[in-house]
Amino acid sequence: MPAELPFPPSDSSQEPARPIGAARHPLTIARWCAHQGWPVHPLASGRKTPAANCVACRRSGHTAAECACLAAGLWCHGFHAATLDLRRIDNWWGTHPEFGVGVACGPARLVVIDVDAHRAQPPARDRLLPGIRIGGHVNLTGLRDGFHTLAVLAALRNQPSPADDVGTLRVRTPSGGLHIWYRVTDTRRWLCSVGSSTGRALAWQVDVRAHGGYIIAPGTSTRTGVYTPLDGAAEPAPLPAWLSQELERTGHVGAVRQPTSRQVPPRARQAVLAAGGGHRHLRGLLGSVLDDVAVCGRVSEGAGFSSRLNRAAYTIGGLVAGGSLSWNEAEQVLRDVAAAARPGQERRVEGIIRHGLSAGARRPLYLGRRS
Repeated sequence: MPAELPFPPSDSSQEPARPIGAARHPLTIARWCAHQGWPVHPLASGRKTPAANCVACRRSGHTAAECACLAAGLWCHGFHAATLDLRRIDNWWGTHPEFGVGVACGPARLVVIDVDAHRAQPPARDRLLPGIRIGGHVNLTGLRDGFHTLAVLAALRNQPSPADDVGTLRVRTPSGGLHIWYRVTDTRRWLCSVGSSTGRALAWQVDVRAHGGYIIAPGTSTRTGVYTPLDGAAEPAPLPAWLSQELERTGHVGAVRQPTSRQVPPRARQAVLAAGGGHRHLRGLLGSVLDDVAVCGRVSEGAGFSSRLNRAAYTIGGLVAGGSLSWNEAEQVLRDVAAAARPGQERRVEGIIRHGLSAGARRPLYLGRRS
């Protein structure tokens, strides 16, 4: 007899939503995301796409790398403009309360599994789960959407479906789909994909939002409805190991971001070594976040310096709260790397560092044992 695969009802709208999932003012959502360390950018009113800006930025061949608008604090180029700067956020959504809120997944160190619920005729068996052969003895009757293919993948790995993972943030979409949020805890740079792709894909009707992409923030309203968090965890959990292995198997891992101390100025590098002491993981993390700021020294504008420094300060603030280094050490390494990347901006830098450290200190970051 054909093997039976139970396909449960895939309509996630049957799950209860948390009270905080009701639509919120976009500025409130954007500020909340920034406090989580997730850079945000505006979405067009009532839509899922980034807000358009100046005509020049919409011309063919014009890239974010050469765009003067980003340095001027405008929201051109979608997720490339994403920021943690609360003053910029207040200006954007205070002036345009009709804008939605997008989160840049790569800088936020997020991987979001985007499950579609579009009832459709499934493709050939070899395209349901790329790289996994599903024999003819398996009865696929009833398989109609991404909830089903994700459940099959999880079952093959003896794991529960991520769609049922109450330990992480899950957001119901207006179309009945589901966004399953996870945070990245290592140095790998995960890549985006579309579930219908004939190239890189995790499963049919299951998209992956990661580096080079964005996700709609919880609570955001569009013309079709609200992106509503479900009951369960209010924050993303670490990306499960088995799911990480599947993403790697299906080609979703990009270049590993190796901490490169040579870009960090000598004085800050010495401070990293002193602060890290014998803790290899602390030295590596400090080197990585400071290097992300140091690269801004290569260009005079358009590198997202404020956002990068804010993210670094946020992470290091968590290390301070977790007891890995002192507040004075944290301020010193941040000042040194910022001064090297943007000399003469001490007053601006001090404000960014204070804000980032204070926000990060509210979420302690504890590292493992020394080695």
